[in-house]
Order: sequence, then C-alpha cells, then structure tokens
Amino acid sequence: PQAKLIFSMSLLLGTTITISSNHWMMAWTGLEVNTLAILPLISKSHHPRAIEASTKYFLVQATASTLLLFSSASNAWFTGQWDITQLTHPVSCTLLTTAISMKLGLVPFHFWFPEILQGSSLMTSLLLATIMKFPPTILLLLTSPSLNPTLLSVMAIASVALGGWMGLNQTQIRKIMAFSSISHLGWMIIILIYSPKLTLITFYIYSLTTAAIFFTLNSTNTLKLSTLMSMWSKIPTLAAALMLTLLSLAGLPPLTGFLPKWLIIQELTKQELTTMATTIALLSLLGLFFYLRLAYCATITLPPNSTNHMKQWHTNKSIDMLTSILITLSTMLLPLSPTILTIP
Repeated sequence: PQAKLIFSMSLLLGTTITISSNHWMMAWTGLEVNTLAILPLISKSHHPRAIEASTKYFLVQATASTLLLFSSASNAWFTGQWDITQLTHPVSCTLLTTAISMKLGLVPFHFWFPEILQGSSLMTSLLLATIMKFPPTILLLLTSPSLNPTLLSVMAIASVALGGWMGLNQTQIRKIMAFSSISHLGWMIIILIYSPKLTLITFYIYSLTTAAIFFTLNSTNTLKLSTLMSMWSKIPTLAAALMLTLLSLAGLPPLTGFLPKWLIIQELTKQELTTMATTIALLSLLGLFFYLRLAYCATITLPPNSTNHMKQWHTNKSIDMLTSILITLSTMLLPLSPTILTIP
C-alpha cells in the first residue's frame, strides 16, 4: 500500500509539475516523473503480458521525451528562449508535434497504445487513457499558436479513421477502449488550433465517460465481449447504465458525449472548414458501430452461444457511489451545456 501511495502521489506530482511549468526543462521533468511512476503500476501483476507492456511503454515514452527535449533545446539554440509559449522555430515545432503525438498515441505513432492497455489491469488502463494524456495535451495547448495546422489536421483525421476502423473487429474490451481513445484524440487535436478551450472540454468529457465505463467493467470484472454478454443476469441496472454510457461515448444526441462533437463541428464550420467537419463526422460513424455492438452485448439477456470462460455468478451486487456519480455525469450533462459554454 505504501508503494502504491508513493506511485500515485508521484503521478499527481508529475502532472502538476508539467501543467504548471513555464520552462521546457521543468515540463520534461514532470513527464519523466509521470512515466517512472506509472511503470510499476503497469507491471505490478507480474504477468508476462504486463512486463512486456511496461517495457514497451518505457521505450516509447523515453523516445518521445528525448525528442521533446531535443526540440526545446534546438528552439533555445535558434531563438535563445526556453519559455514554452515561445516555441517559434519551424523545425522545433515539427519535432515537438512528433514527440507529443508519440506520447499521446496519435496516428501514425499509435501502435504501442492498444498493446499496452491490453497488458494492463482495468484501473491502470484508465490512468493510461486519461491522466497520462493530460500533461502532453496541455503542452500542445500552450504551443498551439506555433504549430502547423495542416499537419495536425491530417494526423487528427487519420486518428479518427484508424480508431474507428481498427476497433471494428476487436473482442477484447481494453483494446476497443484503446482505439476509442485514439479516435477521441483525433477530435481533440483537430480543433486545437482554432479553439483550445474546446479541446479541454472534449478531454474532460471523454475522461469522465471513460472513467465511468472502466469503473463499471472493474466492478463486474469484465474483460471480453463474451463476459459482457452475461452481465445482464448479474447486475441488470448496471448493464443498462453501461449501455447509456457507451452511447454517450459514441456521441449520440441526448447524452453528454454529444456536446463536444457538436461544438467541434460547429467551430470547424465557423472557420469555413466544412469539408473537414463533414469528413470527421462521417468517420466517427465507424466508431459508432462498435460502440453500438458493445451496448448491444451489455444489454443482451442471453448469450447467443455457449462460452468457454468461467461463469462468474457470485459477484458483488452493489454499485459503489463513485461509479453511480460518474455514470450520471457522463450521460446527463447536456442540459448544462449553456453553462459550460459561458466559461471564459
């Protein structure tokens, strides 16, 4: 427990250092603290898959951190500035975009993310999909005026397309959530240049909904679609709530997840980027398909065929308070959208 507390505190410390720093070296230090804190949490199960996942994660994050340090050092060499907001040299901007894309798992640097989520526990996967994405996203927000809009737009559209396409034939829920994360990152990045506030709103709502789904899966110990099918017989109320949360993550209108997609398409249209808005909206239909399949599996009353996994009849029937609050927020926040929009 002491070790777990230390790693959790280090995660918070690393995130705080990065998002509050003004100097590139401090930002890099925060990212390194984060990486070192999450590695023991990934590998704590001592399973070969977990060890492999932590090794892959370390190699990818170390490479990305080195690139980030190199981009900031080259910018300082050319301009004499170590300030995060003063990243002006074009080569440094491209290098930084590459480094942050690698840290986030954007296409074409997405290959590591599904594998690592598959090798981690559900709660560690939640940390990797939400908290670990926050510091790099903040660094992108701080440097957004200097970044190349065309490069970001291409990477964003590719992420939405690949996230939807690759999630179609998955049976492991953690991999589906990984491709869902890649797809949502595309939505965040496409609007980054034009409205950084919208990127943050999208990130918050995505984190909220993903947390609700992971907490639900953790309470029922569900890792595969075949296990998800027998969930209705154990906790029907939670299965119905999970269906709504999944549809919210897909972005269907009466639910919370519709808000960021609606605002992003509206903003892109205002910027006269109608083709881009249409493309990203159509590509998100791919993701909608596998969210609907998950929702269907969550609410099915009888599995269509016999399964080979162990039946988990004796499970915890109670739903904890945190899961209830997260599910409620991730499905019913849409009426509060005028309040969210008036935040300066």
